[in-house]
Amino acid sequence: MGGVPLMDYLVVGTLLFGLGLWGALTRTNAIRILMCIELMLNAVNLNLVALNQYLDPGSVEGQIFGLFIIAIAAAEAAIGIGIVLMVVRRRGEVDINKIRLMRG
Repeated sequence: MGGVPLMDYLVVGTLLFGLGLWGALTRTNAIRILMCIELMLNAVNLNLVALNQYLDPGSVEGQIFGLFIIAIAAAEAAIGIGIVLMVVRRRGEVDINKIRLMRG
């Protein structure tokens, strides 16, 4: 990480987060929304690890937070995809505008 300035990491992380936020707010496909949430979590990971590396190079707090976020992202993906698969089986739709109620 020594050759790349911190600002470059922050700009890339901000762009990824903005792209994920835009996608999550504008898309109607549930799978795409889950993918955009993953993109936002990865952007946060990038910024956490880069900030930790530049502000306190000897510590590992940024990496630990990064691992914690990866675990949360994996759990979110597993639960989200499970819910989407059940909705698709019952209704045959992935469009969240047509799926408003969670009753069976």
